Amino acid sequence: MSQFIESIKVEDREIFLLELHQKRVDQTFAHFGKEGSIDLSKIYKNLENDGDGLFKLRIVYDLERKVRTQLIPYALPEIHSFQLVENNSYDYSFKFEDRKELERMKMKAKAEEIIIVKNNHITDTSYSNLLFKKGKDWFTPATYLLNGVQRQNLLKQKKVKETEITLQNIKDFSHFQLINALNDFNENFIYPIGRILNLPGNEDYPEL
Repeated sequence: MSQFIESIKVEDREIFLLELHQKRVDQTFAHFGKEGSIDLSKIYKNLENDGDGLFKLRIVYDLERKVRTQLIPYALPEIHSFQLVENNSYDYSFKFEDRKELERMKMKAKAEEIIIVKNNHITDTSYSNLLFKKGKDWFTPATYLLNGVQRQNLLKQKKVKETEITLQNIKDFSHFQLINALNDFNENFIYPIGRILNLPGNEDYPEL
């Protein structure tokens, strides 16, 4: 049976974006024709967490409502190189625990992290959505693989806008940043677009 995962930010015993995480879990059960869901708030309250600091609450569940949890100390990663990789068939509409295809693409790449290109459009990295900066404004690709909770949150707050980002216009943007449930919008933690090793015009990008 397929297993799904939610990675939730917990900082100083406060849990973040719980409503959006719960909505995604509920939609997963509904999509696969299952009644009911799991209660993320109840799961968190039953955990022993008396530590301050930043943690990732990792909840793995299946459609029979079997759940396992981990609370893991978390630090924001700094990545030194990115590579565009083409995969026109990959689908990650739901947050499956099985990440074999993502790991396969990463292993074949020559950079620390990959940016997946699907049908000529920029999508996501192996573990995050993306934001791109043009002038003073930040944009997120309309062609995401997974509509992440942080992405939804930032669009709702109107901190970012959605736009089409392709291999043809990616160089119009000066910087980019990675966002997910544990990586919030942060103008102090961004990368110049040149951190992508194989921008169009530099070299071909591989199909993985």
